[in-house]
Amino acid sequence: MAEIRDFYGRIIARVEEKPNGDKTVRDFYNNILGYYVASRDVTTDFYNRVIGHGDCTGMLISNAKK
Repeated sequence: MAEIRDFYGRIIARVEEKPNGDKTVRDFYNNILGYYVASRDVTTDFYNRVIGHGDCTGMLISNAKK
């Protein structure tokens, strides 16, 4: 599990990658922000709405900070 930290070293998100390439993105409070589904090559938000084609997990993290 990779941790994403801000400039001050605080954890702002965690990315869990499965062996098949799928990813789950969680915020600091362990709430799910969204998913990357490698077999479909799409990134979805928490509600399974497609937000981008390809691995756009960074967008999920940047949207969560606001």
